[in-house]
Amino acid sequence: MRVEWEGVFPAVTTKFTSDDRLDIDAFLHNINAQLSAGVNGIILGGTLGEASTLSDEEKAVLVRETVAFVEGRVPVILNIAEQTTAGAIEAAAVAERNGASGLMLLPPMRYKADARETVAYFKAVAASTDLPIMIYNNPIDYRILVTLDMFAELVECGNIQAVKESTREVGNITRMRNRFGDRFRILSGVDTLALESLVLGADGWVAGLVCAFPAETVAIYELVKAGRLEEAVKLNRWFFPLLELDVHPKLVQNIKLAEVHTGLGTEQVRLPRLPLEGEEREQVLHIIQQALETRPQLEDFQGAHQKQSVLKDEIAAE
Repeated sequence: MRVEWEGVFPAVTTKFTSDDRLDIDAFLHNINAQLSAGVNGIILGGTLGEASTLSDEEKAVLVRETVAFVEGRVPVILNIAEQTTAGAIEAAAVAERNGASGLMLLPPMRYKADARETVAYFKAVAASTDLPIMIYNNPIDYRILVTLDMFAELVECGNIQAVKESTREVGNITRMRNRFGDRFRILSGVDTLALESLVLGADGWVAGLVCAFPAETVAIYELVKAGRLEEAVKLNRWFFPLLELDVHPKLVQNIKLAEVHTGLGTEQVRLPRLPLEGEEREQVLHIIQQALETRPQLEDFQGAHQKQSVLKDEIAAE
């Protein structure tokens, strides 16, 4: 399936049972909510998906179950976060065999590769697969910055098509556009900067709080793309305290707690993570409960982008 690399791509959480097995029923319940809200792709095995705690077989199961459930409605993307080039190549091959539509690719884990080594790693993985690839550029959490000069070396890799922009520097969107035009699709990877990134020309949003609030996330994207910025800003202001839960070391616990309160998940995490407790839990619960009490009606927001596209088509036909 072709990946357009635009729109909202949830980085979904992985659901676990109380005895630490994959909870496929709860997982697919959330995927269904994402599809119903109109997301444009599903990303598995990212930070929110607790990738570092998943076995290779569990990742394969998640890909197979998701591909079967979505039935081609949206592309299914697997995150690759490996320590070795050989491991990354094997992970890409397994993802392709299990029906994934594309890959999100981090630099090598643990070892802090330099620019030459990182580019070689990306090129080796790209050369090993026909799947389209989105580079995950997150130097804050993963220590390696993929610079513009490094992207210039990756231009020759036709299947490296996009970047998840998580540098926390929204100016990178303009720098990428000025240097490469539309060669690389750009998706914002930081919830608190997504609105600004979309206004500056990002093509999409790899989102976190979408796991608990899919309709609101899609509405913000559609409003920006339809040019309804005042409405987008208003909705984003309501959403912002929740979005800040994503830029936190315990983002997994935070977002899973939010999923519980919107009926879209469970609070089970995998060790060494533990569910929130005490004052920390109460602070997050306060943010969630306040948001639910003031949750906006979305009837006037939903479908903004589609409506705008239909209007443009009607005008062009006249």
